Amino acid sequence: MAQVEGVINGTYDYTQLQGDTGPLVYPAGFVYIFMGLYYATGQGTDIRTAQHIFAVLYLATLLLVFLIYHQTCKVPPFVFFFMCCASYRVHSIFVLRLFNDPVAMALLFLSINLLLARRWGWGCCCFSLAVSVKMNVLLFAPGLLFLLLMQFGFRGALPKLGICAVLQVLLGLPFLLENPIGYLSRSFDLGRQFLFRWTVNWRFLPEALFLHRAFHLALLAAHLALLFLFAFCRWHRTGESILSLLKDPSKRKVPPQPLTPNQIISTLFTSNFIGICFSRSLHYQFYVWYFHTLPYLLWATPARWLTHLLRLLVLGLIELSWNTYPSTSCSSAALHICHAVILLQLWLGPQPFPRSIQHSKKAH
Repeated sequence: MAQVEGVINGTYDYTQLQGDTGPLVYPAGFVYIFMGLYYATGQGTDIRTAQHIFAVLYLATLLLVFLIYHQTCKVPPFVFFFMCCASYRVHSIFVLRLFNDPVAMALLFLSINLLLARRWGWGCCCFSLAVSVKMNVLLFAPGLLFLLLMQFGFRGALPKLGICAVLQVLLGLPFLLENPIGYLSRSFDLGRQFLFRWTVNWRFLPEALFLHRAFHLALLAAHLALLFLFAFCRWHRTGESILSLLKDPSKRKVPPQPLTPNQIISTLFTSNFIGICFSRSLHYQFYVWYFHTLPYLLWATPARWLTHLLRLLVLGLIELSWNTYPSTSCSSAALHICHAVILLQLWLGPQPFPRSIQHSKKAH
């Protein structure tokens, strides 16, 4: 509220906007949404009204998530009980802490629903809106780029990417006109340093290593390497070079089949999850970045070695890790082990993009 109050008072230089929690480090969409909350809650003093608004946002988010899962037919219904009722931390993030993370994720899930409805332009518009609230949504961007290239080719994807870029410029225009470098360096600061005291995932490391630039670069390299592995070996299964994605779909040797809901969801959720696994730090409010995707990641790729009970155990351990405050070496290690189990089953499970399509065309 203190940060957006500066904007209301006429300050558009991002380097001058700050509050009790520190400087403003979120893009312009955050400013507009929380400016609306500023007026709706009596300049931020009516906390109960704000909690009611976030309770409605929570229910809307669940509705959007259920609409996504309804199209997959992959996750057993009993799992949704745990999604709705069993996470103290997620309820706290929404209606006690009133963070911007839930706002960004609600817009992201709306974007995915639009993509599933084949409204690619509107889906990209909502995706860009989500990015404008918090930058973590960019973890879904590699998956979205892959889907756009697969569906439209390079030239066909450019207008959709243009929608994302133009919307960012329009939302940030008042701040870009005042101090463009200040706005970009504050709202899209990829090198921002995180405090060791808040980390959920790297508590077992020495603080000096946690803060070391070489460690950050190693995580980035691992993140990019795993994305490329999934793109080459799991998502792109036509037998052609991955460069064929740049061609117009009608000119490819193997004409693409319409993307199924599971292919869209699997690609986006996996892209985000890989980013989570190699994040420089995860703070408690970051749990909503992937909480609602975990049931799909665990149940969508059936593996005989991972029974329902073991999947529930993984969910439970992840929840326990996020509810341990302050985090411990054990809670951080448990979180990484659970992430590794999910990654392993995503790699070993059935292909979301099977090769059989190509073989059947050759047979004919």
